[in-house]
Amino acid sequence: MVTVMFICSKIDLNSLIIKNIIMSSLLKFSIQSKSETPARTEIETRGFKLIVDEPAELGGTNLAPNPVEYILAGYAGCINVVAHLTAKELNIDLKNLQISIEGDLNPARLFGTSFQERAGYQNINVKLTTHNHIDEVLKIKWLHEIENRCPVNDNLRNATPVNFSLN
Repeated sequence: MVTVMFICSKIDLNSLIIKNIIMSSLLKFSIQSKSETPARTEIETRGFKLIVDEPAELGGTNLAPNPVEYILAGYAGCINVVAHLTAKELNIDLKNLQISIEGDLNPARLFGTSFQERAGYQNINVKLTTHNHIDEVLKIKWLHEIENRCPVNDNLRNATPVNFSLN
């Protein structure tokens, strides 16, 4: 029998919260959405309000990012969290991380003019920039960890079951 004792002078509440989250099997996230116009939606999640709108040339009023821009924004936010988490684990003192993401999308399927290509992004390019000097081997390992552990990356790269229902 092995007994392990931890002696702490200070309890790190964040670590305890993270540990409890890790021990959970699934985290559930949800949003509620209300259509304001055919191109604008108001969304609520965890007490935050978001607006989704289309640019004028796509029928909106350009009051907020559109859905596919939010995908890229969410992707950048997720990469940021995972990049910092994995950098710390790999002893990279990360400084001034910048993330640029762009994607190409053919709107033909969206507007019903062609069904030859998919409706979503054809490709997405992610570029990370930092002031750190990171050797090539560590850079490859770090990027692999980011790609492997980012939940949004997982959703973009792999099919996720989606179920629709109406009343």
